[in-house]
Amino acid sequence: NRQKIEEIVQELKAAPLDPSVQVILAVPSLYLALAASSFPPGIEAAAQNCYKVAKGAFTGEISPAMIKDVGVRWVILGHSERRTIFGETDEIITAKVAHSLDTGLKVIACIGETLQEREAGITEEVVFRQCRALVPAVGDKWADVVLA
Repeated sequence: NRQKIEEIVQELKAAPLDPSVQVILAVPSLYLALAASSFPPGIEAAAQNCYKVAKGAFTGEISPAMIKDVGVRWVILGHSERRTIFGETDEIITAKVAHSLDTGLKVIACIGETLQEREAGITEEVVFRQCRALVPAVGDKWADVVLA
């Protein structure tokens, strides 16, 4: 909520942050503009998700252009909850990454296995598959991508 964002902003302003470390905080889309305008210099906001196309009848979704329009330069894509709860596939995440990069956003691309996949001993297979899916979407824009 707004109060929590204000508390975080005050804590960040008082914190002895290393200027060589990039700090990016992902907030719910409703608070993106507030966060982007409130965070102290050197700290950026990120959207927690976006859609894979610029516009259309996609009620409730936000586009990379909307994210940029409120002054935010980052988006997190492929988070485990998006994959498991919302059923986002590598293909959907790849499309989101490609569109976000094409729109000029920087992307934090989440990769990783579920507990069941880890217990099955296929962690490397899953991580390699997810990374391999990103390669064509990223192309030569790896400087704008962080793998998490």
